Amino acid sequence: MVFEKEIATHEQMVAKALSMGGEKKLAKRKEQNVLNARERLGLLFDDNTFFETGLFATSANPADADKTPGDAKLTGFGKINGRKASAIANDFTVKGASSSTINGKKMEHMKSLAKKKGIPLIFLGESTGARMPDVMGAKGIGGGSNPIQYIRQRETPWVSAVLGHCYGSSSWYTVMSDFVVMRKGSIMAVSSPALASLATREEVDPEDLGGWRLHSDVTGIADVVVNTDEEAIEMIKKYLSYMPSHHNEAPPRLPVPEGSDDAVKDILELIPESRTKVYDVRKVIKAVVDKDSYFELKARFGKSIVTAFSRIDGRSVGIIANNPLNKGGAIDADAADKATSFIVQCDSFNIPIVFLVDQPGFLIGIEAEKKRMPGKVMNWMNALSLCTVPKISIILRKTYGQAVLNMGGSGNADEVAAWWTADVGFMDPYSGVTIVHGIKREDNPELFDKYLAEMAKDTSAYSLAAIYGAQNVIDPRETRDYLKNVLEVHESNLTNGVGEHLMRNWPTTF
Repeated sequence: MVFEKEIATHEQMVAKALSMGGEKKLAKRKEQNVLNARERLGLLFDDNTFFETGLFATSANPADADKTPGDAKLTGFGKINGRKASAIANDFTVKGASSSTINGKKMEHMKSLAKKKGIPLIFLGESTGARMPDVMGAKGIGGGSNPIQYIRQRETPWVSAVLGHCYGSSSWYTVMSDFVVMRKGSIMAVSSPALASLATREEVDPEDLGGWRLHSDVTGIADVVVNTDEEAIEMIKKYLSYMPSHHNEAPPRLPVPEGSDDAVKDILELIPESRTKVYDVRKVIKAVVDKDSYFELKARFGKSIVTAFSRIDGRSVGIIANNPLNKGGAIDADAADKATSFIVQCDSFNIPIVFLVDQPGFLIGIEAEKKRMPGKVMNWMNALSLCTVPKISIILRKTYGQAVLNMGGSGNADEVAAWWTADVGFMDPYSGVTIVHGIKREDNPELFDKYLAEMAKDTSAYSLAAIYGAQNVIDPRETRDYLKNVLEVHESNLTNGVGEHLMRNWPTTF
């Protein structure tokens, strides 16, 4: 056989590169029921489609060259449900997947190719942060020069999974991503609990520092929380099914599941006749969208607003809905941030937005002002004004005050419809009587009711339609058909469903 020696050497080099951190470390992960980096890539991509790059990369430090297969970050391309994608998987079995000069070059190569070729980029995160002592001293920390390393302009979807301890660059790329799924038991923070304890001189609990409850309930960074690596990868695939491969194409249109038109027939049973009674708007959304297409983001954060991807007649849509089940639907600071971020994402990837409106206004008071509520309200309005994808607003019950505008009213949506249950005004007429006339119902019921009748005049759906503030008044049972028709109308023949992306460099984390 010719080149016998070279073939044998190559086979040895391949085997060594594929060995990752060695059998002992890989066995330990298996005992912990945690996938390794290659197993994660195997689940992510369709069978036999993964094409690896950088297999033979090793640490630039000669002393570590034999101990760093792939230099701790595995990179490559493949297909997810038949569509091209790219991925960076941190190999924790090699020096804790710490960042280095060489694996940094691998990451930059992947980011550049994903952008140039128009394909999504997935980060499977698990890293101890920067590799020490490589970065110690001026030469280590100050010798690099990559001023666009952290630029993000949303040319393609970025997805991150937090699948272990994520510090340093794993955190940076997580918060720069459009979608973040976090596995319970994982930790994401600027630096490790050990370093944080040194800095604060007190014990730091990892869960308190960066656990899933913090990032799903408090920071809102985690869009979805799961129990296993397998579930995390399934969530990534599901998210990408709503997305285009890049910003210059419309999202894919999928077949409509059988029975999708059935649930809306019973929608009246989901809405209480009394405006003072609450309900879960998620049930309304599921009755309107294609069957089994509901995919909620940030469910545990800013709960008075629901943000979800769904499909209507096979088209990807973004849903922003007030949820009276939480705070009566009053919009607090977290909900405002959540809505703004979602508007930016939908606009960046050409996904029409549907507002389902039932809100008493913004949550007011000292705590709201401490959270910079006026700025958040205006950030939302700025995003809405810059948004160039179709915006459809449907008023379900009440809509009051400045939030009328934020939820697409007063010309801030391309199309507005109102259910015949709608009530529109500056504030709830009942509260308005007390504010304007200074009396409560128990003080003088007869006079109060007289003023209430005056306050409640011209607030109906038909009053709004009469001034063309709503283009249609619809029976709630017509909502799905209405949305099918109006989305068809507003799909531009001139741009093939592609927007202007005026917010492409809006921060991904609020």
